[in-house]
Amino acid sequence: MAAHLVKRCTCLLREAARQAPAMAPVGRLRLARVAHKTLTSSATSPISHFPGSLVELVEKEQAFTPYIENQVDHLIKKATRPEELLELLGGSHHLENNHAALVLIRLSHLLSEKPEDKALLIQDARFQQLLCMLSSQITSVWHGTLSRLLRSLYALGLPRTSKELQSVEQEVRWRMRKLKYKHLAFLADSCATLSQEQHSQELLTELLMHLERRWTEIEDGRTLVTVMMKVGHLSEPLMNRLEDKHVLNRAQDITVPHLCSILLAFARLNFHPDQEDQFFSLVHEKLGSELPGLEPALQVDLVWALCVLQQAREAELQAVLHPEFHIQFLGSQSQKDQNTFQKLLHVHATALLEYPEYSGPLLPASAVAPWPSALDRKVTPLQKELQETLKGLLGSADRGSFEVATQYGWVLDAEVLLDSDGQFLPVRDFVAPHLAQPTGSQPPPAGAKRLAFLRWEFPNFNSRSKDLLGRFVLARRHILAAGFLLVDVPFYEWLELKSEWQKGAYLKDKMRKAVAEELAK
Repeated sequence: MAAHLVKRCTCLLREAARQAPAMAPVGRLRLARVAHKTLTSSATSPISHFPGSLVELVEKEQAFTPYIENQVDHLIKKATRPEELLELLGGSHHLENNHAALVLIRLSHLLSEKPEDKALLIQDARFQQLLCMLSSQITSVWHGTLSRLLRSLYALGLPRTSKELQSVEQEVRWRMRKLKYKHLAFLADSCATLSQEQHSQELLTELLMHLERRWTEIEDGRTLVTVMMKVGHLSEPLMNRLEDKHVLNRAQDITVPHLCSILLAFARLNFHPDQEDQFFSLVHEKLGSELPGLEPALQVDLVWALCVLQQAREAELQAVLHPEFHIQFLGSQSQKDQNTFQKLLHVHATALLEYPEYSGPLLPASAVAPWPSALDRKVTPLQKELQETLKGLLGSADRGSFEVATQYGWVLDAEVLLDSDGQFLPVRDFVAPHLAQPTGSQPPPAGAKRLAFLRWEFPNFNSRSKDLLGRFVLARRHILAAGFLLVDVPFYEWLELKSEWQKGAYLKDKMRKAVAEELAK
């Protein structure tokens, strides 16, 4: 511990001596401005209606540095290619303090959408030199940078045997009590989402223990909501404590933006608080007079969240489904407006399928056709295998439909129609009121059953659980309410199937179970 402290002090003194005396006042002025900004920004900045990410919380924090930024800092920030960063290791550039860590963080950012280049980078001799430099500087890396560094090493795909990765993880353990709460939450999210190795999961367990013990340190609503959304689902005790903290215990003081963020976080996770009636009474009380005055997209987000949590009131549905309101999103080419209108389709489906007494208004028939982007998405391996296996079972192309766009804003992976004997029928020959663009003219025969196939990929679930996120829970409810029998195909079951025969048998068994459960009702 003493050696650790001495090394830190030596770094500070060496850097202080390196700076010209004339620069000292500038340095002090810069730090004073940073401190003022840090104190005021969290108190005055409005809470976004989309709960912020932990990355944003950590990166927006002004990092305390004992030196004025030099040319190397500037070059790291401005680099647009990995080669520019690796070139800093040679020549006249002198990397010290945080520099090795900052270069690795920047490399991870530049390669975030180029996974094929990561393997080449790890084999580069200069990258290995960078890792060695990191090991020698690790005790000088500041807390905020350390949390981002570990996430970057996970994202870069360093092997679990990497001594440098283990060194950073150990440094995190040593500093755990000194790290800010949001840094702990950021690290926990990194361990849960970017690495499934045993050593990172052991670190995650330790981080969750500290988060559970130190939950009272959360001071602002934005951090509370972000922590709840990103890591609350990893620990039930933590989620319960976060639920109690600027919510039911301080109901009279809670602001509408804070309440909106909490509601959106709950909807994303499909989280229902223990004191559900009390919480949603507070929500409706606070939003009752405020909802019409909020930004239109936020109004849709909030009503959609209430639909996910099965707490929407008829007046709230009517407010966003009124023609004068939804016309501003209809036909817009903006990606943001298209996303908002997609949620309006889900609100429309909730009113249509789950509120039998709802008297209107609803979206016009012309508005429920799917957006081009809803069908124009990259095919995943699970999606491709599911379609190929099901086509093999059907035997004939007219016995099933794939990528079925419904009027409810959801796209089915596949749809089949079975007669009363369990035989496939030509699905497109029969009336299908659920379609965005109806086809067929014959009513289905008596006893026929529609089956919808829905695949669930890894991102559709809460981390480290088999619980679907709120959006996909809403999808299941709507498809069931539309009269379908569901065949769920989660990724963790599909990955266990090794042969084509196993995959075919799996789908047959799923269909038989869906029909049997319906007959047993």
